[in-house]
Amino acid sequence: MKNLVIGIGEALWDILPDGKKIGGAPANFSYHVSQFGLNSLVISAVGHDKLGNEILSDFDEKLLNHISKVEYPTGTVQVELDNEGVPYYDIRENVAWDNIPFTDSMKGLAQRAKAVCFGSLSQRNIVSRTTIHQFLDEMPDNRTELDTEAKITSMLVSAYPETNYALLAEMSSDNADDNGGTWTAYNKLQEEAATWKDATYKEEDSPYSLWNDCYKAIAAANAALDAINTMGNPSSLDPQRGEALLCRAYNHFVLVNIFSKAYSPKTSTTDLGIPYMTHLETTVSPEYTRGTVAEVYEKIAADIEAGLPLLNDAIYSVPKYHFNKKAGYAFATRFYLYYVKDDKSNYDKAIQYATVVLTENPTAMLRDWATVGALSPNNSIRATAFINVSEKANLLLYSTSSSWGRIHGPYGLGEKYTHNDMIANKETCKTISIWGGYSMLYFSIPSYQGLPKVIMGKMAEYFEITDPVNDIGNAHVMFPAFTTDEVILNRAEAYTMKKDYTKAAADLDTWIHAFTKSTNTVTVESVNALYGEYSEATGTGMKFYTPKAPTPKKALHPDFTVESGTQENLIHAILHVRRILTLHEGLRWFDIKRYGLEIYRRTVYNNEITVNDELKADDSRRAIQLPQSVITAGLEANPRN
Repeated sequence: MKNLVIGIGEALWDILPDGKKIGGAPANFSYHVSQFGLNSLVISAVGHDKLGNEILSDFDEKLLNHISKVEYPTGTVQVELDNEGVPYYDIRENVAWDNIPFTDSMKGLAQRAKAVCFGSLSQRNIVSRTTIHQFLDEMPDNRTELDTEAKITSMLVSAYPETNYALLAEMSSDNADDNGGTWTAYNKLQEEAATWKDATYKEEDSPYSLWNDCYKAIAAANAALDAINTMGNPSSLDPQRGEALLCRAYNHFVLVNIFSKAYSPKTSTTDLGIPYMTHLETTVSPEYTRGTVAEVYEKIAADIEAGLPLLNDAIYSVPKYHFNKKAGYAFATRFYLYYVKDDKSNYDKAIQYATVVLTENPTAMLRDWATVGALSPNNSIRATAFINVSEKANLLLYSTSSSWGRIHGPYGLGEKYTHNDMIANKETCKTISIWGGYSMLYFSIPSYQGLPKVIMGKMAEYFEITDPVNDIGNAHVMFPAFTTDEVILNRAEAYTMKKDYTKAAADLDTWIHAFTKSTNTVTVESVNALYGEYSEATGTGMKFYTPKAPTPKKALHPDFTVESGTQENLIHAILHVRRILTLHEGLRWFDIKRYGLEIYRRTVYNNEITVNDELKADDSRRAIQLPQSVITAGLEANPRN
């Protein structure tokens, strides 16, 4: 029998209040697989006792099995219910399934296995754990052999994450308030992210999904790189090598900025990073260490610098679904903006790479906001145009499994935590800014009657039907990873940190004339007049934010120096406009972390503001907690204050 699907691990009796039933996840897996017509069997062990004989008899009737008899009692789980009906489990230890022997016949089964299911519980004892590892070592490597250029190119389609960070980051940021009343969260994840709790939700958009999908994408990139190396690194595969390096760097960049502290020239040599994977994993249950944020950034920089010169748009039919040249340089711009050096050399690189993207005529590279803004915000018309692959401003787009399109969209879903009128009117798109007032925007950001949402309309949901009969499937959004509109603001920030204030103001001026109808000219003086220290006598300047008297201007607490006066004022202006530009995309969360912005979780109800929680600059919750399964597997958890 070929192409076996095998469950290996515990086979036991669940002793329930109303009698006993056969349990064990691997056994249940094998049974259900057999019902789909696949060749399946279960591998386990029972004792020389009545309970063991009963398991063997039952399995002989239902499915093929390879169950050994050993000198240990058959496993049992005593299940009891408390007064509220909540079950409690007493799982006996050092029983038969803890001691599954590895046999020659089992070796033969492994060599015919197509897939295997095993759980963590079945590895609690060294005997069964060793057996499982030996079994896996004997299984054939069924991975596609990457031995042609076409196969390598195809593999890189899988080197982009299938989960985006938008929901997680937006709900964690100050772009969401608790709207109180009877509004409800869309799911547990939205609630956990908005209240800065360690996530337990494991479905789409979750830390669990993001972690797994980024590392799956990294594995695909590493598979391509290993294959290219095996083929002798031919120059014909340079573009694929470049794409793989950029993909590997980008996925690690997402992970470190979500699950670690922001890069700091003061603390990143000791701050916990994330494992940086440079090769395919070839061993069972390897041990990983997190390293430091500084080490992760150093490796990202190396991959970026090695990959950028190799990129070649000509190999793609649709370059914007890949790390094309402009997307690669846009990524490098953002990266070096975050990678702060004491000598500020990182800002030189950010400026250099941004200029490659923007060319000598940045105006021609920015989005035509007037045309897009003229489209209807209803029925996803405008949102569809926003992520159009033909839009010049979009540099890299990738498809993700996500509910974010419906949560932040104009629907009666997830209304408890939203970008609401209070935030819009006092902090973001409807405030006075360097372009004037809200009426100057090309891209209106409407409220919706009966919904506490102010929505820019960017990432419309598209639905993949997987079961036409029952009309079920998966929700997706197309995620705009990099745009020219962000790049020019990143360059303005780099100019500001280099104290080239005139060029910073010029980039802001270019941006506002693309984004708005304003005829104002942005100058250093006009920025100082609006974002400088507030003067009651002259009415110039801006007050600092407080949770009950909000403004766009939040006090800065970065781990690098920002001088008071013009430099600080320009940073406030850039943070403000980038917050509006990237609304719903998640990038605001990274700015909050980088600049140490202190934010609050408020309930806004009937125009009354109640402060529920505060996220200070040194709050450990700024590093989102690793998935529990990763912590259980041995990776060090993020500390909590």
